Amino acid sequence: MSETPLKLRPGIADAPIYVPGSHGDGTGGPPAVLSANENPLGPSEKAIDAYREAVSLHRYPDGGAVALREKLGETFGLDPSLIVCGAGSDELITMLIRCYVGEGDEVLQSRHGFLMYGISARTVGATPVFAPETEDLHADVDALLAAVTEKTRICFIANPNNPTGTYISRDELIRLREGLRDDILLAVDAAYSEYVDAEDYTDGRDMVDTYPNVVMLRTFSKIFGMASVRLGWTYAPSAVVDALNRVRSPFNVSAPAQAAGVAALADKAHIEESIRQNREQRTRLTGALRQLGLTVPDSVGNFLLVRFADEATANAANAHLVSDGVIVRAIGAYGLADCLRVTVGTAAENDRLLNSLTDFQNS
Repeated sequence: MSETPLKLRPGIADAPIYVPGSHGDGTGGPPAVLSANENPLGPSEKAIDAYREAVSLHRYPDGGAVALREKLGETFGLDPSLIVCGAGSDELITMLIRCYVGEGDEVLQSRHGFLMYGISARTVGATPVFAPETEDLHADVDALLAAVTEKTRICFIANPNNPTGTYISRDELIRLREGLRDDILLAVDAAYSEYVDAEDYTDGRDMVDTYPNVVMLRTFSKIFGMASVRLGWTYAPSAVVDALNRVRSPFNVSAPAQAAGVAALADKAHIEESIRQNREQRTRLTGALRQLGLTVPDSVGNFLLVRFADEATANAANAHLVSDGVIVRAIGAYGLADCLRVTVGTAAENDRLLNSLTDFQNS
C-alpha cells in the first residue's frame, strides 16, 4: 500500500483482496472455464430478452425491487416484505456485517468456508474465527459452538459449502442454531441450494420463520446462470430487513438485473435442465476422477473438490491444465493447497478436463 496521510479504519489494510476464479488469458483459443462455479448452460433465453428490454440508461431502477421480491415470494412461498435484494449475495454479506459487527467483534465460520465472510469481517475491524471441519470436510457443529465467545456476533454457514461441496442436514443446522446465543445472527448461505436433492437438507428458509436471528442468503449467479448481472437476495426477520434497508444503497440493483431475475424465476424448464445436466455430469465426473486415483469428496453442488498427493502435485496439475486451456481454481487461500476446485461443466468441457488430467497422471 502506498504512503498516505489519510487514516484507514482498523482492519481494512489487513483485509486480503478477494481473487476470483480465472477465465483464462485469452490466448490459445477458447478455454474450458471450470473455475468459478458458473452454470455452463448460461442464463435462460427469457432472462436475456428481459434484460435487453429493460435497459433504459436515463431512468433509475425501482429502489425496492418490488416486482422481483414479489416473484421471489411467489416462487418460494415467502413473504416479499421479508426479502432484501442486493448486487450479488456478496453485497448482502457485507451489509449484514455492517449492521451487526464492529471493531473488536468476531465473525465465526467453518475452516474452509467462503472467503468473503472473513474478508468482510476484517474491513470493519472484526476478527474472523475459523472452526475446524470434520475429517471428511463437513462443517462441524460441535467445533463451531466450541469456538463461540462473548465477542461472536455472526456465524456464517455455507450450506452447501464452497469449496468442499459438502452440506450439513437440517437437524444439524437446527442444532447449531439452538446452541448459539439469541444475540448471535446465524447466516445460512444457500447459494448452491437448487442443486441439492438430499431429503435431509434445508436452505434455511423454514428456520427464518421460526427464529428471530436466522437469515437465508441466495444468489442468481449459480443455477440461474446470471453471474455477470450481480443479483442476490436474502430472506430475513423483519428487524434484520429493516436494518439492511437502512444501510443498502438506494438503487443497489439495476433495472435490467431485476427484470432478468423475474424472467429467470419463471423459466422452470431452464432450471430443471440445468439441474438434470449437472447431476448427470457431476456423477460422471466424480467417478472418472476417482478412477484416476484422485480423492473427490461427494458433492451436492455444481463443483467438485479434487485432492492430490500434496501441494506441489496440485500446482503441477493446475499448470498442466492451464497449458491445455482448462481453467480450474487453485484454493490454497481456503487452506486446501493440495486441492483444486473444478466446476461441473458441459460434457465436452469435462472431456477436456479428464483428458488433460489423464495425460498429467501418465506423464
